Amino acid sequence: MKSPKHPLIGSLLALLAVAALTALAPQERTLGENVRIVYLHGAWVLTAEAALAASALAGLLGILTRRQRLHAWSAALARSGLCFWTSSLPLSLWAMQANWNGLFLAEPRFRIAVIFAVTGVLLQAGLALLSRPVLNSLFNVLFFGALTVALRQANYVMHPPPSPIFGSGVPSIMFFFIASILLGLVSAGFLARAWLKE
Repeated sequence: MKSPKHPLIGSLLALLAVAALTALAPQERTLGENVRIVYLHGAWVLTAEAALAASALAGLLGILTRRQRLHAWSAALARSGLCFWTSSLPLSLWAMQANWNGLFLAEPRFRIAVIFAVTGVLLQAGLALLSRPVLNSLFNVLFFGALTVALRQANYVMHPPPSPIFGSGVPSIMFFFIASILLGLVSAGFLARAWLKE
């Protein structure tokens, strides 16, 4: 199978596959079909975190090896990760409303998501204007580090640990969730390639 001529087409096709998977995903006894929104939100957030982690790794390697290509990938992956991170916010609100009939905006992890979405977008905009690849990579490393620390220290309210999906013991639920994450990563990869072309 040939790769799409433009990376954005590949990203869109992967997103459509995620949407199809979500529609076919199994229901859950308590939440019913609304649990599919939870699957989608979870996959979106994990895709964003993976892209931001890859951005930090590429940035760190770029700083250590002084390879400009790694700096470029760090910037592209950071922007791709932030696209998924910021778009996970409306998914989070949708999941709250559908499953709990209200919006709990004070939820600790949702507050962190909003703070880092705004900070990340402003940071990337500023770094793009400065056009300093090494500085961009350094801030991508620091951004992911700060996000990781913030999430580890946040209280769990509407995100009970351990993962209810992997703790469900239901193979079909785990399969659909993992497949959604993998397709999300494919979409994020294509999106990063599109940013790389800019």
